[in-house]
Amino acid sequence: MKNTDWLTIAQRVQALAQAGLTYGQNVYDLERYQELRDLSVEILSKLSDEPVEKIAHLFASETGYQTPKVDVRAVLFRGTEEILMVQEKIDGDRWTLPGGWADVGYTPFETAVKEAEEETGLQTEAVRLLALFDKKKHAAHPPQPWYIYKCFVLCRATGGDLRTSTSETSGIRWVHESEIPNLALSLDRITPDQLATMFAFARQPDLPTLCD
Repeated sequence: MKNTDWLTIAQRVQALAQAGLTYGQNVYDLERYQELRDLSVEILSKLSDEPVEKIAHLFASETGYQTPKVDVRAVLFRGTEEILMVQEKIDGDRWTLPGGWADVGYTPFETAVKEAEEETGLQTEAVRLLALFDKKKHAAHPPQPWYIYKCFVLCRATGGDLRTSTSETSGIRWVHESEIPNLALSLDRITPDQLATMFAFARQPDLPTLCD
């Protein structure tokens, strides 16, 4: 069985264990759910190369019925052949689109606008949802402990100034489509195929929203 298959199984076991710990009442059942959760953390650690302690700490704060995490990316074009990209300090200065985890209390559009300003200095307005992807269906992403949906929001610059760096990014610039194959991409966050899909929207703005 492929790693990606085992990853999905481990994620599902983790979700079931969390639900059991939340809604279970029998003390013996709770012990078994905790054991399942511990086993899932060990498996996820081996598959994702994240330390057991880090995964256990992250999941320890999760309560209730587990749902996918949402990663929101702001998509800004200059013409039809350039897209705004940033270098993520936390990922060795690799390139991606501005964005991050969806925040509680913010809509997806508000998250895209907030992340774009924080990571680039530009003030923007959200225009439309381009794509909602299930990360496991995009094989170029490396394995991660979490089950993730990726949300790509088209944004339009309305003000601000493009910075050279921020607290989160070491570089910010417009990238020509022809440069993409030679960039060190942050594959946790973006894949070459996803960028190609975004450029398709630049050339054909009326394409329908994509959803896995």
